[in-house]
Amino acid sequence: MAIELVKKYLPYVDELFTQESKKSLLTNNNFSFDGAQSVKIYKVNTAEMSDYGRSGPTGSNWSRYGALKSLDATTETATLTKDRSFTFVIDKLDEDQTGGQLAGATALARQQREVIIPEIDNYVYGVMAAGAGTKPAAVKLTATNIYDEIIKASAALDDALVPEEDRVLTVTPQIYLLMKKSKDIVMETEIGADMRKKGVIANLDGAAVLKIAASRLPEDFGFMLSHKSACCAPTRLEAYNMHQDPPGVSGTLVEGRVVYDAYIFENKKMGIYYQENSAS
Repeated sequence: MAIELVKKYLPYVDELFTQESKKSLLTNNNFSFDGAQSVKIYKVNTAEMSDYGRSGPTGSNWSRYGALKSLDATTETATLTKDRSFTFVIDKLDEDQTGGQLAGATALARQQREVIIPEIDNYVYGVMAAGAGTKPAAVKLTATNIYDEIIKASAALDDALVPEEDRVLTVTPQIYLLMKKSKDIVMETEIGADMRKKGVIANLDGAAVLKIAASRLPEDFGFMLSHKSACCAPTRLEAYNMHQDPPGVSGTLVEGRVVYDAYIFENKKMGIYYQENSAS
């Protein structure tokens, strides 16, 4: 006797694992692009010190304070270059016959988690690594040498007069494993709950340790020690629209547009130290 067994569809979706963006801990949004495609930032130089002519001007100087020189005021330009978009359609009958699992709102949220956030993160971290003021030759990082390399990075930022507060050490899970194995590293793990929610897992020599998935970082990423002021990463526009039954479509038309970019200004680049991890 043949028996046809019941097949049951559950109202759940096997979602991919995702990770929220942590770039706000590494970057700033100090410059407003409201109403503009580009912004200009001034760079102003300084005057040299000289010996005061107490008995009168010296040499060809007419002032006892020294030679008069004008200060230069040059500009750097930051232009928004990443203007990205997407669109998709959810047929009305498809949504109905999948138990609502193809609903427009949930599909849009999935698009943000799985596509938009990873793309922006990849771009911003790539800009930071490429524009770092200090980029030594690639090194094969091990549990034995990892602390020495991190100390070199810290010393480089110290010598560049980068503030000690608001420094962030970005590592991949694999590099974090090396740090845990290193007998030289003692990390402070008493981190507040609010910082842990943002992704900070420890503190090392005053720098917040941030672990980011390797898929979000440049290839052969070792570690990056940076100051929050070094990179400006604005998201100028995030516009998402859901149109119900627009002309030519029976269902939901979803559209989205995101305008973003990342900049490292000349006088701030020494606030980033990037160490590539050699494969051999």
